[in-house]
Order: sequence, then structure tokens, then C-alpha cells
Amino acid sequence: MDETARQSFTIGVFQDIEWAQRGLEALGKEGFPAESISLISRQTPEAAALVKQTFGVDGDTMDLARIGSVVAHGPLVGALQGGAGDLGSAGIAATIRRVGFQAHDGYIFETLTARGGVLVGVHSEPRAADALAVMFAYGGGNASIGAWAGRV
Repeated sequence: MDETARQSFTIGVFQDIEWAQRGLEALGKEGFPAESISLISRQTPEAAALVKQTFGVDGDTMDLARIGSVVAHGPLVGALQGGAGDLGSAGIAATIRRVGFQAHDGYIFETLTARGGVLVGVHSEPRAADALAVMFAYGGGNASIGAWAGRV
């Protein structure tokens, strides 16, 4: 991906499916459209049900380095895949720069998700601070806003 085309996301990791569901509902109530929201979680029946409930589709199942089998959906997944399509083999920490974060941020997101957390991303640069506030209010740990092009 061309560095000038970097996409900005606000990302947080909720401790489990229940917390993620509350956070996703709050984001919806605050006017964030489903197509701007992403989710990555270890593959469980509950995670698959959350994707179906939230987005109305079955999530993609993939294997991620250092996490294992996950269910994933949303624009963040495509952005992390990049042109090389290497999200699965490289993992979140190695691909997180594509969305404006440092590798150490990706390592934190990756570790929390591997431990059963649910990674939620919002692609909405104009409302990034609003998304961050909702994530913090509803338990989105380590939530932060990715830098824009030229900052990472």
C-alpha cells in the first residue's frame, strides 16, 4: 500500500464477547455505520454469532500468526492484508503500520486478542475522537487512534 494512501483507524480491544457487544452497540447508537466497523476475534461460536448479529454476514475465518484461528470482518481486515495479502502469515503486529500504528501497538492488540479479547476498529478519521471516547466508555482497552499518513 502506498504510504500516502494509509487509512486511519481507531482501534481498541474489549476483554470478551460480552464487552465487545456492548461497545459495538454503543458505536452504532453514536451513528457509526456498520461498514466502518471491523472486528477480529479468536474463532468461537460466540464470536461468529456476534459478527452475524452486528454485520448481518458471516465473518471470514482465517489463521493469524501468534493468534490462531480467528473470525474477522470489516475494512480493517483488508487494510491489514495490504497488497501482499500477508496478514495471516505476518500477524497484526507486523501489518499494523498500514493503518497508522507502531509495531509495539500491534503487538499489544495481537497479545490481547490471542488471550480472548475482541479487537474492534473504526474507520472514521473525522470522528476518530468520538469513536475513541465510546471505546473507552464501554471497556475498549488500549484504545487509540492511528496516526495519519506521514506520521508513522
